Amino acid sequence: MSSHREAPGISKDPVADNTDLYAFVSPDSSGTVTLIANYIPLEGPDGGPNFYEFGDDVLYEINVDNDGDGDKDVSFRFEFTTEVLNPETFLYNTGQITGLNDSHFNRRQFYTVSRVHGDDVQVLGSHLASPPVNIGPRSTPNYGNLANAAIHTLAGGVKVFAGQRIEGFYVDLGSVFDLAALRPFQSLHLIHPPLNADGVDSTKAVNVHSMAIQVPKSWLTHDGSTPTSVTGSNSTIGVWAAAYRRKSHVRGDDIESGPWVQVSRMGNPLFNEVIVPMGKKDRWNAVPPSEDNDFLKYVQHPELASLLPALYPGVFTKLAAYTSPRADLQAILLTGIPTGVITGFQNFTGPKPADMLRLNMAIPPTTVSPNPLGLVAGDPAGFPNGRRVFDDVATVEVRAIAGLTIPFVDPTHFPSADAAAALVSDFTSAQVAAIVGSARYQSSFPYLGNPKDGFDNPS
Repeated sequence: MSSHREAPGISKDPVADNTDLYAFVSPDSSGTVTLIANYIPLEGPDGGPNFYEFGDDVLYEINVDNDGDGDKDVSFRFEFTTEVLNPETFLYNTGQITGLNDSHFNRRQFYTVSRVHGDDVQVLGSHLASPPVNIGPRSTPNYGNLANAAIHTLAGGVKVFAGQRIEGFYVDLGSVFDLAALRPFQSLHLIHPPLNADGVDSTKAVNVHSMAIQVPKSWLTHDGSTPTSVTGSNSTIGVWAAAYRRKSHVRGDDIESGPWVQVSRMGNPLFNEVIVPMGKKDRWNAVPPSEDNDFLKYVQHPELASLLPALYPGVFTKLAAYTSPRADLQAILLTGIPTGVITGFQNFTGPKPADMLRLNMAIPPTTVSPNPLGLVAGDPAGFPNGRRVFDDVATVEVRAIAGLTIPFVDPTHFPSADAAAALVSDFTSAQVAAIVGSARYQSSFPYLGNPKDGFDNPS
């Protein structure tokens, strides 16, 4: 949901709306990489009787670039079909659902997952069952069992899951959309300080629909090898997700035809939402990362970086005086970080600007006390080296825009950032710690926790 409703067009098409993307070396299976793409923002758990589901008329892909050109080299494709047992009832379920084949489970979704490499399409699994949504304790008792039954292990040890999950991205939406109110500096805001000084977890009670796949690292490299060296040429991949619809749609007859066209994509969190201006957002969703040079200037001179000093007078004085193109943001978001910038680290894919999550697969997962602030807090297994489900990407990106990362690439002109840049967040550290350690996440595949149910529906 880091990019929910981020463009005028896709805000009207939630089943095709990329909300979040994750890519990380699996902490419990370090020879593999887990890729997760989420769709359908802000799912109210009690949103029936037509509960949320994937689109049968949408083609979903998680794409991998392994040669640095911003075009897909390997893709994992998901195609869904819906089957209704009894079309003469309005009910999603006609009784308790205790298994994926339960006769009370009236509206079911199945999917085919394929690995695409050039013109070669390899079907990995077909007619794979998705679990029902988490309706409530009467309809879906023992929901964890239903969800676990929908984790499919395919040939080669590949794991796949597609279904409803709890929203993993946490942010104070009401605060940040209210003229970029940032904690802990709200009392210094130019307009009106909010009455509530504590961060509000706006997404704690909503769900998403998630596609997750765990594959060997060798499936993702350009030469089919398993990377072992952090500086190796085959170690870093770029990842983005996309949704496609047929080019033509005849309403009334509900006929679709023509080639698939891209209507949504997702690489780095918040990129289209915060970096790209309103008039370019729909176009950004329609083009591949290889065309992101057209958006380079918005990364080099982000609007939010000029708004922060205006909204918080006297707080971001160094940032206000810095007029050079933001090479730090260009590295984080568009090229990866080259060797030599951070000791022992790189996730550089080359000079081609492309908005992708960049993951150095030779960096092992942090299995003891991973830091949700990732690389900027000394944890190289976290964002922007890929993205784990619990990473605090909103804080990391706002701190970067506020100037925290400029000294890494321009120490001569910007030897140190404003003190505020290292403190900006929309949660206290205690709240983040509680979120990261909560049932919101699982220690094993598919890593995002079970969805909230509609009966309890906590606010």
